[in-house]
Amino acid sequence: MTYPATTGEFSAAQGPDPRHERSAVIDLDAIRHNVRRLAAAASPAKVMAVVKADAYGHGAVPVARAALQAGASWLGVAHISEALALRAAGIDAPLLAWLHTTDSNFGAAVAAGVDIGCSGWELERIVAAAREQERPARVHLKIDTGLGRNGCTPEDWDRLVGEAVEYQDQGLLRVVGIFSHLAVADEPERPETDQQVAAFREAVAIAEDAGVDPEVRHLANTPATLSRPDTHFDLVRAGLGIYGLSPFDGQTSAELGLRPAMTLRTLVSQCKEVPEGQGVSYGLRYHTSGRTTLALIPLGYADGVPRVATGGPVRVAGKTYPVVGRIAMDQMVIDLGAEHAGEGLPGAEAVLFGDGADAGPTADDWARAAGTINYEIVTRISPRVPRRFINEDDTAGAGAGLAAVHGGAGAA
Repeated sequence: MTYPATTGEFSAAQGPDPRHERSAVIDLDAIRHNVRRLAAAASPAKVMAVVKADAYGHGAVPVARAALQAGASWLGVAHISEALALRAAGIDAPLLAWLHTTDSNFGAAVAAGVDIGCSGWELERIVAAAREQERPARVHLKIDTGLGRNGCTPEDWDRLVGEAVEYQDQGLLRVVGIFSHLAVADEPERPETDQQVAAFREAVAIAEDAGVDPEVRHLANTPATLSRPDTHFDLVRAGLGIYGLSPFDGQTSAELGLRPAMTLRTLVSQCKEVPEGQGVSYGLRYHTSGRTTLALIPLGYADGVPRVATGGPVRVAGKTYPVVGRIAMDQMVIDLGAEHAGEGLPGAEAVLFGDGADAGPTADDWARAAGTINYEIVTRISPRVPRRFINEDDTAGAGAGLAAVHGGAGAA
């Protein structure tokens, strides 16, 4: 079954709305707030809203529209297929895809006006696609300044730039941008960011000396946007911060002026009283310390909740309880304690994480329980969990939003 991704009502004939049983509720007002916060930090540089991986699990098309309404000038994705899905949804804002394989559909990207990141090996394929489509490709050349993933090595940069300029002179492509990616911007005290900035400046200078006149130079991610103005250049690529999560250990979303946009919630499935010594879940690694009430929460690792996150918090009826025993494929258990008989709790809302209001649990809490990062917690929530979008209408700046959404790739 395909679940609708809007807040529209279900008809009686369809039965209960499956998004009420369990859902990831996405607050698009929070997305807009976060984009405005990051835009203010980046100014006068523009903001690219990174909506790869289905907008970090939040829903790429609604998030992209909300980000553009709030003032983002660009959108960024990893794969060309993600970019084409945005184009198919009618989004024609400037859009960059940067992670490719030999089977990537460069022709479709050129035809759709999608900008293409190029580390070097892709250049001939991009040019072939431009010839086939009879229109110039829009290319961003990527220099590896120290992260060691994709990007051209400094040793090969002169050659790549020279070849790109030759193709540009032939009208087969336009070098729209030069970019790189930071490795440790979430640890502001480390010196490697300074080294990467210097390497990036050198690469840009080499390209400009060779005749490249880029529209945008971009290096900063969310942590650099918030902590390193010298990395902003013409454009910042903001991912995690758009979703309201903090990239820094020791600084909360609220301290950064960000609002988490996703709330993962479900309904309590069952409550039952059990005796002392009752084992709980596979492996029986947890036994009750006395007579108590157990509550069943119908979310599990098939829904994207980390199996290893025993102890993760679940909030029910204003109180937060840790998960006990192993998290299973479809469910987990919380121990309500001897003082709670569980009356009236079946059907009550159970929140795994949200915006942290009223000391509620957060994605950061689950990241600590799982020994991972908040990026992974939200991104891994599976398609089995319906997304429910709230505050879809922009009441503060709709006019600017329409201009942003319909501005066209040529505006970049």
